[in-house]
Amino acid sequence: MLAAFKDHVNIEFPGLESRSLLLACSGGVDSVVLVHLCEAMGLRYAIAHCNFGLRAEESDADEQFVARLSKKLGRPYYAKRFDTLGYVNDQGTSVQVAARELRYAWFTEITGKYHFDLLFTAHHADDSLETFLINLSRGTGLEGLTGIPAKAHGIGRPLLPFSREQILAYARSEKLEWRDDSSNAETKYLRNKIRLELVPPLKELHPAFLENFLKTQSYLAGSSSLLNRYREMLQKQLFITKDGAVRIPVKALRALSPLADHLHLLFRDYGFKDWDAMEALLYTSSGKVVSGKTHRLIRDRDHVLLQQLQAGDTGTYEFPPAPGSIFSPIKLHMSLVPEIQERSARILYVDKETLNPVLTLRKWRKGDYFYPLGMKGKKKVSKFFKDEKLDMVAKENQWLLCSGDDIVWVVGLRADERFKVEETTNTIMKITWES
Repeated sequence: MLAAFKDHVNIEFPGLESRSLLLACSGGVDSVVLVHLCEAMGLRYAIAHCNFGLRAEESDADEQFVARLSKKLGRPYYAKRFDTLGYVNDQGTSVQVAARELRYAWFTEITGKYHFDLLFTAHHADDSLETFLINLSRGTGLEGLTGIPAKAHGIGRPLLPFSREQILAYARSEKLEWRDDSSNAETKYLRNKIRLELVPPLKELHPAFLENFLKTQSYLAGSSSLLNRYREMLQKQLFITKDGAVRIPVKALRALSPLADHLHLLFRDYGFKDWDAMEALLYTSSGKVVSGKTHRLIRDRDHVLLQQLQAGDTGTYEFPPAPGSIFSPIKLHMSLVPEIQERSARILYVDKETLNPVLTLRKWRKGDYFYPLGMKGKKKVSKFFKDEKLDMVAKENQWLLCSGDDIVWVVGLRADERFKVEETTNTIMKITWES
């Protein structure tokens, strides 16, 4: 197994001899074998152990075992005890999820602190099969069936080509010592139930079942890679970023076939779950919204707008109409000028004496109206937005400069007639909206 391990890591992790590794070691046979294989290769590594405190004295004995192993091999050793059950209660999650989140957060911390190049874990072929069956039972898509990645996000899993039987055989041939986790025999956990009750009969179906499964999973990973390239190509063609949102032509989306599968492919990474509602959005009127966990889709005439969810800014920002600058929520520069100079959509000239002692910046509210410069009479801001063909995202992002209850400027779009500079104006204030 050592020769096969060397060949594998030299291909998957080239230049490993010059890198600094952190090995996650529970004290079980898998991680102990990983430590000894790295030792036999003469690699530079340290050992890290997590004590989750879930098995009382047994957990402490595991920690002591790994500490002795590290000392025997003369390797740096890091250990941490977690209040796992406290974390479960605080976060409202399962013990398994809590343990995973705690250990990887800690591994990330110490790899950064001590400048390790890579974290190695002892996941192997049987782990990959169990993960596949768990994801299959939960109805995940193709991405959930491609297996545990050999390397991703600074984590390497060099034992993935090897079965549990191969690892155990190597440990026995080398007369290694390890710790057995008594909780692995409990079937109250889904992974253990699959490992103990489902996997053995599957392996009995064919002597090379696990080997064939790994080949199939490799094919699935290849198919997933091709689909991802196709997705990237489509998104490059269809997703056009403008004004803080991604605009996607409805007609182009409708033309994709099969539509449901394309919608899942294009939008699965944005937190959406209600695929029927997303498909219906393509055949509904403007203003309809479908929200996911992290993003939302808004129907707007001939496009749908993809926008990241964020807390709406409904605050009111006050400042005096005096020379100087404000920087929040947008940057405005105010100055007194003798006459109207250059003109731009980003520049407003007003009669300073028509302004209240306090100006405000706020977002649009239902019922707002103003007197658009150059027009007679008032107009609802909502109707102005419609005439300007502003989509929902642009409406939500639009700031209004107000004097009391009166709108002075729909910033960047239209000034109000009541505050314009006249021949009788004594003091002209120039307000510039700066990026």
